[in-house]
Order: sequence, then structure tokens, then C-alpha cells
Amino acid sequence: MGKVKIKKSDVWIDMTPMSDVMVLLLTFFMLTSTFVKQEPIKVNTPGSVTEIKVPESNVIGVLVGNDGKVFMNMDKTTDVSAALSDVTGQFGISLTPQQQKKFLNDPNWGVPMNDLQSYLSLETVKMPEAIKKYGIPLDSVKGKTGDAAMSEFQIWIKAAKNANADAKIAIKADENTPYKTIKKIMSELQDMNENRYYLITQYKKVED
Repeated sequence: MGKVKIKKSDVWIDMTPMSDVMVLLLTFFMLTSTFVKQEPIKVNTPGSVTEIKVPESNVIGVLVGNDGKVFMNMDKTTDVSAALSDVTGQFGISLTPQQQKKFLNDPNWGVPMNDLQSYLSLETVKMPEAIKKYGIPLDSVKGKTGDAAMSEFQIWIKAAKNANADAKIAIKADENTPYKTIKKIMSELQDMNENRYYLITQYKKVED
């Protein structure tokens, strides 16, 4: 007796709805995600049990390395541009349009004003490595037309607050950063009546 052959039929699945869902999900994550800024130094923050969250916008970031070097950043390019114009005006420094563009494209800044022009004249690929040897000075200095007895750090903070009065200060320091450096930063902020700021730490659960 011959075998009965069962006719095979092709199964066709419409993938269009799945493709639409994947595109929608990808678009959603692209619009809601925030990009992490490249930091000039690696910072391992200390552990803490606090659950207070740092705002995601309108933040003046203060980055402090384990060697005590200080860097800053802001999340809005317009605020950075206004702060840069303020500080360079106080020190009588004139930057070319190309130098200004490099500064605004830099995720962090932290070069003494005396070295700013030479730093911004470097090739873009050399800037991330070159900035590591600098840091915003915490020593008192007087700009050509600026405030006396203020450090460059204080001048930058004041300019950043002038650019965005609603911006909050967030300090991110390494766990091995010398205490005297952190104390110096806090003292300088206190001298400016900036008594409220965030200290960024790693969340650590309390052990039973």
C-alpha cells in the first residue's frame, strides 16, 4: 500500500507589527535616555546610605580627583557659553570662535585662565589627555577687572550661577580625595553664601 503524502503548506507570519513596536521602543529610549559625560579623571565616589537623588538638569557639577584637581561642568550649553563670556571678560581674555567652540564641546572644563588659550589651541584629539594635568585653582586671585580675594573656582561658580540662578551645585569627589581639598571647596562655597549643595556618593544598603 502506497504512503499518503501530506501536502506541506508554507506558514507566513506578518512581521510588520513587530517591526513597528521595535522602532517605537528604540525611539522611546533614544528620547528619554541621558548621555554620560566623559570625565577627564576617574572618580570612585565613597559609599553612603542616603537616598536623596541629584537633579538631572540645571546642575553645576564639581568634579574632584584623588589628587585634589578640580573640574566643572554644566548640562546646558547656553549656560556654559554665558559663564565663559563672563569669566573671560573679567580676565580680559579674548577667544577666537574656534576656541569658544572647543570649550563648549568639552564635557568638562578645568584649566587655569593663564593656560586657557594655549589649551584651546591644541588639537581636539589631544585635549582630553592634556586637561588631566590642570585643574581649577582654589587659591585666591584677582582678575584684571574681576573681584578681589576670590579664587578662580569661586569666579567660575559665581559666573555659572549668574548664567542660571536655579542651577544646583553637585560635588563629586573621589573616596581618596584629601579631606583638606574638600574642606577648602566647602569653605569657598560658604564664603559665597552657597551653603546648599549635593555630595554625590554610591548608594550602599545598610547591612543587618
